[in-house]
Formats: sequence, C-alpha cells, structure tokens
Amino acid sequence: MSIKNNLPDFRKINTVDQVGIEERVARFTTRSIKKASKMQGLKMALSMIDLTTLEGKDTEGKVKQMCYKAAHLHDSIPGLPTVAAVCVYPSMVKVAKDSLKGTNIKVASVSTAFPSGQSTQQIKLLDTKFALENGADEIDMVISRGEFLKGNYNFVFDEIASIKEACGKARLKVIFETGELSTLDNVRKVSEIAMYAGADFIKTSTGKISPAATMPVTLVMLEAIRDYYYSTGRMVGMKPAGGISTSKLALHYLIMVNETLGAAWMSNEWFRFGASSLANDILLQIAKETYGVYQSPDYFSKD
Repeated sequence: MSIKNNLPDFRKINTVDQVGIEERVARFTTRSIKKASKMQGLKMALSMIDLTTLEGKDTEGKVKQMCYKAAHLHDSIPGLPTVAAVCVYPSMVKVAKDSLKGTNIKVASVSTAFPSGQSTQQIKLLDTKFALENGADEIDMVISRGEFLKGNYNFVFDEIASIKEACGKARLKVIFETGELSTLDNVRKVSEIAMYAGADFIKTSTGKISPAATMPVTLVMLEAIRDYYYSTGRMVGMKPAGGISTSKLALHYLIMVNETLGAAWMSNEWFRFGASSLANDILLQIAKETYGVYQSPDYFSKD
C-alpha cells in the first residue's frame, strides 16, 4: 500500500491560533531560572549546537579551525561538552570529517541546491549523494518553497521522501525557510508534510534571509511534532536556525521545548540550534558563572 494512502489531507489542516501562540511564547520568556539550573541549561544548549559555516568564502582552513573549536570549546573550563555537529557545504564534508576523527561530533551537510532550492530533482539528489559519499552523517535539505506556496503539496512531499530514501542511515533535517512562508498556517502545514514524508528533524531556516528562527514559528513546529507523535508514535527532532545568538534566548527556547514536548526531547539527539555566534555567548556566560567575572570576547575565536 502506498504511504500516501494513509496521509492526512494537507489542505484541511487546522489553522493556527496566532494570538494563542504569541501569548504562550510571552510566558516562556518570563520563567525564572536559578543559578544551578542556568549552568545545566547553558551546557545543554552548548551540546545542542550545530556549529555552522555556510559562506561562499569558506576555505579548508576555515573549516578545519571551526572543527577544532567544535571539539575544544574552552579547554580551561572543566566539564564542557562538545557541540553536536558542524554544518558545512558538501564540498567541505570530507575536510570536516577528517578533522573530527576520534570525536563524537557529527558532520552535517546542506544539500538540494541550498539555500534557494531552485534546481532539478536530479541535481538535488546528486548534491545529497555527493555529501553522503564524502562522509556526511546528517543532511540538511531545503524544500522547494515556490512549489509549496503554489499549493503543490504532493511535489514537496515526494521531494522530501526521495531525499530521505537517498539518505539511508543518515538523518535528514528538512529546512522550510519559514521567513518565506508568510503565515503560521503555512508553517504548520509544511511541518506535517515533512514529517509524514520521513523527516528526522524539521528546521526553520537557512539563516540567509530575515526573519529566520523566531519563537512563535518554533512553537508552531514543536506543537506539530507533539501532535504527530501522538498520532504515529514516531519522534521527530527540531532545529531552529538563524537569529539565535544569545544564551538568554537559547534558554527560553529550551524552556519552550521542555514544556511543549517534554524531557524526552531535551538532548541533542532531538533538538539542535543552528548557529555560529551562539556558542561564544554561551561560553562567556559559563565563564562568568565559573570564575565570577566576564572574560573578553577576544578569548574566543569568531567562527
């Protein structure tokens, strides 16, 4: 039997209560966090980061430096975790993989004509397979937003399902570029399409346009994950990306995840931050809690 025979009608997905979403988000940002819980949360957030470089000016040296940082965030502070993964273009996957030998840090690669998604399905599959052949543990694909906005939901579903099949054992994160989807209703709809098509994670943004990740958008996606889990029993991960640059904001996100999905999602197996500058701010806060004073930002590499 075709998987599609068991799918919900994506055109009839319930609308999102935007006022309710915004009210719940406002409550998450008012939670009081005690010092011990704050340190635990900061280290947890650090362990959930996909340290990322996705620039046209990326070089092997820049990727090697980022990989070193991923494994050695601040060697003078005992008990720090590493980040969860590094995220690079397919052409840099082998460099990252070689640089991270002997660590548990994953290598994630963007694919499917990132960031626009404007290419043929054949090219998108080749892009994905190239990254996998070079050692990618995870694939971060972009959907065809134009097809989605035209209402061509079957196209988007099939696109995701074909990339998922190509991934084999590698985990698939599906990027929506929510800043281009206009409404929370669209965010909810595309979340369900992606999960039913086999996504292991759903991800807000490429980080290339504004707005990127926001708490209301992320909450809509978290609630979609919750409802999908109740319907199917399958866990799906969440990755907000772009615009999350402070430890305070990261802690707000963790509170939102915990109160929406529960403790089972509170690990880097099921929740990630797509970020480049967030790690440094978290390290500054951990150093302050450890030593009682702020260190200069110059002590941390800017990558």
